[in-house]
Amino acid sequence: MSTSYLPATTDSIAQALEAKTPSESISIYYRMLENPSSSPDSLRIKEQAITNLSDLLRQENRAEELRSLLTQLRPFFALIPKAKTAKIVRGIIDARVEARLAALLMENKEYSEALNLLSGLIKEVRRLDDKLLLVDIDLLESKLHFSLRNLPKAKAALTAARTAANAIYVPPAQQGTIDLQSGILHAEEKDYKTAYSYFFEAFEAFNALEDPRSV
Repeated sequence: MSTSYLPATTDSIAQALEAKTPSESISIYYRMLENPSSSPDSLRIKEQAITNLSDLLRQENRAEELRSLLTQLRPFFALIPKAKTAKIVRGIIDARVEARLAALLMENKEYSEALNLLSGLIKEVRRLDDKLLLVDIDLLESKLHFSLRNLPKAKAALTAARTAANAIYVPPAQQGTIDLQSGILHAEEKDYKTAYSYFFEAFEAFNALEDPRSV
């Protein structure tokens, strides 16, 4: 990374796009982000630079740099609205594909590995208060703990998912998944009446969406 910064302008973006190698483009984006300007135009251009940079790092398989990018951007996040911060972080996280990878690990019954992957991700997303992503992650964590037969932690993670979901609009499919997990945990505790209630709520949500889980 160069010690001299570049102006956060459309010309610098164009320079990065026209660079001969990905490494050169990446260096230009980093130098733009080092620019101390916090004017509205500068912040807007930096947002684009971050998006382009995270895409390049993913394409170049520079996973460690993607991992550290969130930490490096904290001073920048302090200058922009939380909603924009969450959008940027979601983009970077999607580029890392950690939540998706954790879900795949769960499907392959690699539960401990999936939980290890989620641990750092959960802290970062909670700090940024991206509730929609929190619902996804907490729900996945609940499923993982249940698979490891750790019912108290499965319930705690599900409670966290419900808390985050209550503060925002949650898509019907996701709400149905929350109800399904609730039913499973109550059934595990032999509270069949409550479990039935949650299963029925989940069925109605999935049936309305023609989701195969309603069959």
